[in-house]
Amino acid sequence: MTGRRQLTLIDDAKMDQLGVAAFASLKKEAELNKDPAANEYVVCVTAAILQVIPRDHGPKDGRWEVLVFEDPTPNAFALPGGKIGVHTGMLEVATTPSQLAAVLGHEVAHVLLRHGNERMSQSILADTALNTASVAAGVAAPQYQDLILGGLGVGAQFGVLLPFSRKHENEADEVGQIFMAQAGFYPAEAVTLWQSMARTEGQGPAQWQSTHPADETRIARLQANLPKAMREYEAARAAGRDPRCEPPPDEWVNPEALP
Repeated sequence: MTGRRQLTLIDDAKMDQLGVAAFASLKKEAELNKDPAANEYVVCVTAAILQVIPRDHGPKDGRWEVLVFEDPTPNAFALPGGKIGVHTGMLEVATTPSQLAAVLGHEVAHVLLRHGNERMSQSILADTALNTASVAAGVAAPQYQDLILGGLGVGAQFGVLLPFSRKHENEADEVGQIFMAQAGFYPAEAVTLWQSMARTEGQGPAQWQSTHPADETRIARLQANLPKAMREYEAARAAGRDPRCEPPPDEWVNPEALP
């Protein structure tokens, strides 16, 4: 997708297995949000993104699971095997459908660009005691959990996201911006999102910001990519792609938390 040669030692089917297992573990540790408006909104934005991604790069059955986690930290993530998680805290930061699409396009791009596979493969080469067979066979083995979760971009503790390399972040930024544009979301909002992230630095970086640095270089790169993304956006709108995803009302709450 980027034309760059990658070191990927683990079979895609095994990566899907690892992602599914990691997601199942996260679901056991976390509280799921039950608010219909929040869930419908996140699913709406995600579905629009998934409609335009290359089918041969996603889960083999083409099915994705999208869940909203009741957590105030502004996090979102995507895992191999078609798993996507969005924290309720992210809905407070990405305040428009296009801004949420920028977040989700970025995270889905990490999966489709096989960044987790590449990072895990590099770890295997760096540790002579490891090999692809032992990691793939040890999906649930405690001795491999840190490596597996780290490679997938999530920490052993729920709510902690681990940073990808600057190269991976650059690629996910640019490809994710194209995805959102192809889905009919205004791609300049990716720039707006990161400008907003940058303005919060004086208050201490949020978790998603700390793992996805919002710096001037990143904003400039998204702005440089914007003309290409705008061409995709204009073509998408001409083709009738106009996602109508309504953010949840300001007073939305988790109904399970009501007395």
